[in-house]
Amino acid sequence: MTAKQTAAKKYVVKLSDEERARLTTLIHKGKHRAGQLVKARILLKADASGVGDGWSDSEIAAALDISVNTVARTRQQLVEEGFESVFIRKHSAASARPRIFDGASEAKLIALACSDPPKGRARWTLKLMETAVVELHIVDRASDNTIGRTLKKTFSSRTFKSNGSSRRTPTPHS
Repeated sequence: MTAKQTAAKKYVVKLSDEERARLTTLIHKGKHRAGQLVKARILLKADASGVGDGWSDSEIAAALDISVNTVARTRQQLVEEGFESVFIRKHSAASARPRIFDGASEAKLIALACSDPPKGRARWTLKLMETAVVELHIVDRASDNTIGRTLKKTFSSRTFKSNGSSRRTPTPHS
């Protein structure tokens, strides 16, 4: 018996009817991230309840063309952390790169981007914001690229041509 077969017995997946219905809906309706779809398929195949398939880790890995470790980690996460945590992407605290902008500093950055630009300028540029966030002690340091990526997540950024606040007017046909 290998370690992976032991792991399959240690973390037994038993889904309720509601959880099975949510997973089936996730797979068949709408657009979702590929990782979410794979995890949903893993859990449906690993389900050892009376309705489920109860496949082994190696059978699931072969059928879905993924590694046995992915199946084992998904089983473990479901059993230890719960159903919802399997589908939520978390930023690792042990990551090699800590986040530069947390929630509070990101809010200050957005407020800065929505404020009036410096005197003599028509709008904020990423380079201007780069120096402003350091001068205002929002963060210790940040590149213009980081600021751009952070602001791209919002629809109200003044640094982009269309901020999504109004619809485009259609051009007349010639």
